[in-house]
Amino acid sequence: MAEEPLRINIRKILDNRIPKNKRRWIPSFLIKGVERLIRQKELNEILEATLPSHGSEFSRRVLDHLEIEVEVKGLENLKEGERYMFAGNHPLGGLDGMALITALAEKYGDDDVRFLVNDLLMNVTPLRELFLPINKFGKQRRGDAEIINEKMASDCQIFQFPAGLCSRLQDNGRIEDLDWQKSFVVKALEYKRDIVPVFFDGYNSRKFYKIARWRKKLGIKFNFEQILLPSELCKARGSRFRILIGKPIPYESLEKLGSNPKIVSQKIRHIAYSLSKQ
Repeated sequence: MAEEPLRINIRKILDNRIPKNKRRWIPSFLIKGVERLIRQKELNEILEATLPSHGSEFSRRVLDHLEIEVEVKGLENLKEGERYMFAGNHPLGGLDGMALITALAEKYGDDDVRFLVNDLLMNVTPLRELFLPINKFGKQRRGDAEIINEKMASDCQIFQFPAGLCSRLQDNGRIEDLDWQKSFVVKALEYKRDIVPVFFDGYNSRKFYKIARWRKKLGIKFNFEQILLPSELCKARGSRFRILIGKPIPYESLEKLGSNPKIVSQKIRHIAYSLSKQ
């Protein structure tokens, strides 16, 4: 039996989440507006074109469908047989992840690469096998924590976006990550993994970052700019990006960067951004 393509259906999502007696108050034009905003038709065309792929094959097919080229530099810095914790900036909020999945899985294979992600991304079924879920808004489920620790102790290569969210327009006019969280440093020390700084050279549209900035200035906590990320993916058609992989930082030498993991994480963030000058 042929596999059914994964499809995005805003109307169906609303039907499943909003009680029937309240759905009638949602005007049809508003639903259609959201469908256009996220480019639902284009996204479903991508999902149909990539059927029935999974894992890195899916991410590669998405890049191919969008005619996106990715140049990877610095692979020679990675030694065979080493266990790494990769930490990189997060400028795009999706497409950068798929490009990194494609690049790292091409070197290590799908079985030996895992990405720490927001547990909501486990709904992206074609990539689920490569993900290790993190609950950002509550207590981590015991089963998920055990799986993460198991993979950390294994020979798997682990990647994380330490900022948690995609980059934002900063006061200095630059588009950069928020402060990096310390968890990747703590885990690297605990499981004796060298840290590899990674810089993804690419950006969303200025419109995305400006909306995010104004939302913050207005004191609105809900990150409604995230709704624009699917359309940003579609806008990237025909783009060319670079992935710059730095030299591994031995876990034994992390203490030289500072005794506080939070301080160390910010120094590694700086190292990752310095790769952009290559």
